[in-house]
Amino acid sequence: MMTTQEFGQLSTRIREKLVALARRFTQTAGIGDEPEDIVQEALVTLWELSEKGYPIQNAEALAVRLVKNGCVNHYRKRKIFFRPLENGAQAGSPPVTGRLEDEENERIRKHLYGKLSETQRTFLAMRNEYDLSLDEIAAATGRPKNSVKSSLSSARRQLLEELKKIPR
Repeated sequence: MMTTQEFGQLSTRIREKLVALARRFTQTAGIGDEPEDIVQEALVTLWELSEKGYPIQNAEALAVRLVKNGCVNHYRKRKIFFRPLENGAQAGSPPVTGRLEDEENERIRKHLYGKLSETQRTFLAMRNEYDLSLDEIAAATGRPKNSVKSSLSSARRQLLEELKKIPR
């Protein structure tokens, strides 16, 4: 563990070297971060490691490594922050992959419903989308309740069979 005085002497002795390293990196990477901020973060981390009793064999080498890691972290944050949103996605909208999955699910649903008769599609819509009971569907269509029930059962069975044919 370093004393405050030892740490002060070390940081004074190596600070310019660390700032030069960070400056070269920020200029080369084209990020506008202040190299002094990166060095300060590295020195704070070095001090915290020392305070926690981390065995530091070569403090200068560790400081250089911390500055390099800090530069990379700042670079990554900038790249993530400024990366343009894809396919017209807007901040706060579902992720692009979520939208693609929704589109794929809708395509599959249309394909599956296309295999059903018009009556089966109508009954399924009335039951699933409008949450109508069998009695309400029978009354709205003029069909017997058992016929509606049978058509719905047949449609669901047919959808399940078609769904099993789709590769995952």
